[in-house]
Parts: sequence; structure tokens; C-alpha cells
Amino acid sequence: MKINGIHYRSVWLADDGYTVEIFDQTKLPFELKVIQLNTFQDAAIAIKDMWVRGAPLIGAVAAYGMALAMRQNSSNENLQIAYDFLVKTRPTAINLKWALDRTYQALKSTSSTHRVETAYRIAKEIADEDVELCHKIGEHGLKIIQEIAAKKSAGEVVNILTHCNAGWLATVDWGTALSPIYMAHDAGIKIHVWVDETRPRNQGGLTAFELGSHGVPHTLIADNAGGHLMQHGEVDMCIVGTDRTTARGDVCNKIGTYLKALAAKANQVPFYVALPSPTLDFTVWDGVKEIPIEQRSGDEQSHVYGITAEGKHHWVNTVPQGTVCGNYAFDVTPAELVTGLITERGICDASAEGLRMLFPDLYPQNL
Repeated sequence: MKINGIHYRSVWLADDGYTVEIFDQTKLPFELKVIQLNTFQDAAIAIKDMWVRGAPLIGAVAAYGMALAMRQNSSNENLQIAYDFLVKTRPTAINLKWALDRTYQALKSTSSTHRVETAYRIAKEIADEDVELCHKIGEHGLKIIQEIAAKKSAGEVVNILTHCNAGWLATVDWGTALSPIYMAHDAGIKIHVWVDETRPRNQGGLTAFELGSHGVPHTLIADNAGGHLMQHGEVDMCIVGTDRTTARGDVCNKIGTYLKALAAKANQVPFYVALPSPTLDFTVWDGVKEIPIEQRSGDEQSHVYGITAEGKHHWVNTVPQGTVCGNYAFDVTPAELVTGLITERGICDASAEGLRMLFPDLYPQNL
């Protein structure tokens, strides 16, 4: 996507051909800062400390982390060390393990003398594939927006609500939930996006940054405003991303997604989830019971990052001293609350039958 007319991906190689570069997303939307990753430990810190976030991007950066590890030391021992170190960085997003498993298996059967070039090739493939998957998601999701727009009077706006950031900053390019929105805007459809602030990490600010850079009309709202807007007919559809989707269609996404789905169901608002196939986890059936929910530091809940009146970037405490903060990073939305899953292969019901229909080559035969 573009910022000030310049095209960017969210992860890329430096001019030297091996150093990995990313945006420090903890500084966005206030500062566009590029960080260089030189070791697999750097990649692990970038993932764990959320310099990068979003399931597809985490997977791509982890794959590049394995490439950096092989450049440091291409031995079997270091291959295992790097895998074990990276796979523990964040437990919920399945793309991380998917990318690491794919890279690890390929490198395991490659001689140590060829592991560096193989690792970089695989990481590039994962990144390029993600761009293509997200582009196809956009094409399929665009049809839904077109159908809604066709039912409106001339000049009426299609209002879309989204939660968290599922744009190009959460993927390698295009995004998942935002990809159809970008395509609808580029096709001339009048759209407006309600952007949930998404506490406590305020990823809604990243979504607002993206939409603003692309010229998409939007309004940042408090997380608890969505239900009110739905009650008053101000939301035509919801579309969110997901960090893991189960074999029966449950979706795990940023905390607060479940409440939006409940409000959408109560107000007959379509609730769609956009995802690339690497986000599918067919080893899990019941998302509520089986998906591990990451619990992060309470400091993220008690402190807010912003700009002071003097223009300085600063953290501010918002709670009484000694307050215990619970910081659950994700929740699970049961399949019955999801109108449909938008994937690179098309749109399906959030159900075992729907997923089996779209992904017969991936869906386990024993389910």
C-alpha cells in the first residue's frame, strides 16, 4: 500500500540483501520508524514486543527470522534453537507456527551449505504468497460490498465497522479485513469505515493511519460505541480479521471482537471474517475451549502512548497506583455468530461443511 504516494510492504530486505527491515509499529501512527533485524533474536523481540503484529505478518517475520538464524549459524543445532526460540514468542496466532514449520521442514532436509539461500527463498515465498492471498480476499470481499451498495439509493454511503487492525500493517500488503475496503474505495464505491479504537494497544490508530493514507473516509470510535451505531442503522456490515480459525469456523481475534459479533447478531448486521488459509487450524475444533489466549503485561492496560502538548511522545498512566490489570489479548467468536468467512478461495459459511467445501485438500478426512 502507499504512504504519501510511496509503496511499502510491512517487511522487506535491506539493500544488502540479507538484513530484514520492518516498521516499528509501536511508534505508529505518530512516527514512521524503520528497524533493522540482524539476528533471529531480533526477529523474536520484534514479534514478542509487537514491533510487528497481525497473524500473517508475524508468520512472515518469523520465516525471515529463520533465514537470519541460518546466516548466523546453519548447523542442525542452531536450526532447532532458532525454531524453539521463535515459536514461543506469541501463542495465539497460528500463522507463526505454520510459517516456522514450513521453513523448518524444508531446511531440515537441506544441507547446511545451502540453508541460507533456501531459508531466504522460503521467507520470500511466504511473503509474496501472503500478498497474493490478501489480494484475492479483497476481490471476494469486494463483491459483498458491491451487493450492499447496489441496494442503496444513489449517493448513499456503505458504512463498515472493523475492529483492531487487519490491513497491510498486519500482513505483508493489502491486509485481510481492509483489502475489500481498499478495493471498494478504488472502484468508486462510497464507503465510510467505523474504526474501533481497540484498547489496550489502540490498533484502531493503525487502521486510521492506513485508511487516511489511502484516502478512505473513516471515523475512530470508542470500542463500546459499535452496538449503539448498529442499533441506529449506522452499520451495514462488520468485517474483521482473525489470528486463528478452527475446523468448525470459530474465529479468534483481538479482544472485543466477540462483543461486536453479539451486537451484530442482535441487530441483524452481517458479520464477516477475512482470513488467508494459513490462519486455519484444523487441529482445533472448539475455539473457546482449545485456543490458548495470550495474556500480556498489565502495563499495556494501565498506560497509554501518545503525544503531549509539547509534541513529545510519552507514556501516561491512567489507573490508580496498585491497581491489578488483566490484559487478555484475544477472544473467540463462535461460528454461529459469523455470517461468512472471506478467504482467497471464496466465501463460505463459518462451519465445518463450509470450510470442507472450500478447502477439500486441506480439511482432515477424519473430521
